[in-house]
Amino acid sequence: MISIHPLYDLPEIAAGDDLAALLRTSLSSAGLLPLQTGDVLVVTQKILSKMEGRMVDLATVVPSPGAIELAEQTRKDPRLIELVLQESTAIVRAVPNILITRHRLGHVMANSGIDRSNIGPGATERALLLPIDPDRSARQLLEAMSSNSDSRMAVVISDSFGRPWRHGVVGVAIGAAGLPALVDRRGDQDRDGRRLEVTQIALADQIATAAALVTGEGAESVPAALIRGLNLPEGENCAGAIVRPMDEDLFQ
Repeated sequence: MISIHPLYDLPEIAAGDDLAALLRTSLSSAGLLPLQTGDVLVVTQKILSKMEGRMVDLATVVPSPGAIELAEQTRKDPRLIELVLQESTAIVRAVPNILITRHRLGHVMANSGIDRSNIGPGATERALLLPIDPDRSARQLLEAMSSNSDSRMAVVISDSFGRPWRHGVVGVAIGAAGLPALVDRRGDQDRDGRRLEVTQIALADQIATAAALVTGEGAESVPAALIRGLNLPEGENCAGAIVRPMDEDLFQ
């Protein structure tokens, strides 16, 4: 049986904290140690970004002329827009109150994933950027968490994205290690014996969304969760495998 366990008692994370040690303490308090084969530790992007020092004081940001122009168009803080431009490779859509970009990691998302909510007390003039390399961070965290265990576990770094043509956000994986983030079922047969032609399963995204049921989006203060009881498929690829290449962009 699959179960989802929120980790409630993590402290406010600061740059340079030993996140693996703090997570291990929280898991111990929740009675979830030792870790088991099939466990997936889901860590929200915010605490990883905080630990990696990705907080920016907006007072230090000098908007470029392009940022000022785009800020007028979108009715947003020009300092925030400057950070968005630094983190993105393309502007997908810019209208009043909406700015959709292609992030340097390939994600198409609002404001290059830059966040100003739930980033800590006294943070009204600060902004939090995505990690530099979430897949690498997931790998490092996995190695730290599983260093004294023979169990096969995995780590997923989660964020929340909106989706074209649908209201609301869902959890997605921006980093993953220890599991196949994308499971390719092409060539398999369905129950009627028909060959699957296009089926690929974004397993890491499914796991991130499942964890979001307990981590939440508001004041829940649950920055991580353990999913237990999964039968993880063999193989491994990172969350970057889920990002559709530019030459397969269906909306251009």
